[in-house]
Amino acid sequence: MASLVFRATSPSSASCLFSRGSLTHPSCISQRTKCERMEPVNGKPCVPVLNDNILPNLLQSKRLEKATNTNSGNTRLKIFSGTANSALSQEIAWYMGLDLGKIHVKRFADGEIYVQLQESVRGCDVYLVQPTCPPANENLMELLVMIDACRRASAKNITAVIPYFGYARADRKTQGRESIAAKLVANLITEAGADRVLACDLHSGQSMGYFDIPVDHVYCQPVILDYLASKKICSNDLVVVSPDVGGVARARSFAKKLSDAPLAIVDKRRQGHNVAEVMNLIGDVKGKVAVMVDDMIDTAGTIAKGAAFLHEEGAREVYACCTHAVFSPPAVERLSSGLFQEVIITNTVPVTEKNYFPQLRVLSVASLLGETIWRVHDDCSVSSIFQ
Repeated sequence: MASLVFRATSPSSASCLFSRGSLTHPSCISQRTKCERMEPVNGKPCVPVLNDNILPNLLQSKRLEKATNTNSGNTRLKIFSGTANSALSQEIAWYMGLDLGKIHVKRFADGEIYVQLQESVRGCDVYLVQPTCPPANENLMELLVMIDACRRASAKNITAVIPYFGYARADRKTQGRESIAAKLVANLITEAGADRVLACDLHSGQSMGYFDIPVDHVYCQPVILDYLASKKICSNDLVVVSPDVGGVARARSFAKKLSDAPLAIVDKRRQGHNVAEVMNLIGDVKGKVAVMVDDMIDTAGTIAKGAAFLHEEGAREVYACCTHAVFSPPAVERLSSGLFQEVIITNTVPVTEKNYFPQLRVLSVASLLGETIWRVHDDCSVSSIFQ
């Protein structure tokens, strides 16, 4: 599990944003040119398991300190989980030394959602963990009903923790007579009674401005960077690739923190929704290990065509990195077709067993979100985590 202690980065050193006892630094093995793969067990991805044996000492001491403060009654913080990603909620609560709040969520026969808090939240700071992942409409409505239940139960502050913010792609009008659904969803969450939103890797930064309440934007990039830093890849063989022009800023930031690696851009022209056509490549990938970076993978059309194009241009190996693994069909077929050495994702969206494939690596963002929640609750800086 990665800790939240950051080191200053420089162009001459590989960027490992999290401190790990077993970390293998790319700059320390410049003679090695072959990427080392970790073989999965029974075809399932490597999913981090949280326990005291692998948790770094610093995080463990922080977790125990928080737990002590909680048990002594020094906090009025409560965490409740929706049904969208209960495993991540449990990991967050474990890191924070808390128990998840008791909540009853059920569906009536006609699909209506019923929520009842089974413990008092009067005067408490309440955090509701609920990504609006598929089925997006049901999970979004469940979040709204949970917020309303907390508001009517006299919670002091309600924070919607949304690891994956659905409808984020509809953040502007690209054609006539289109809706801006991201703004609509922001209004719904605000009007339901949320006082603050905590979201991970929004599709575009301007989405924060759609909310009329404070938004804490958590970047999951450090978790992926930490994992890549543990791979035995020579820094001179590395190139970071943006799968489209719109993701250049994200890829540039990623490359800067990864030994200041060179940047390449796949230029494509989209013919329709979820349909992409590769046009040309800006940059050099011949003989290099290409790391494609995006915020989400939906149908994997863009990133798969981009990977095929990179292989045609001479890339030795291709890694895919993203925060949100939506994995709408036929994403799994495209990602497991042999184009990628590894597909590295986080658990902001739960991955069902039917979507497992040998190249998949799932990294946990629980400690990152848990630390952010503590800092929000204690009125401390959140941005300092990522500096």
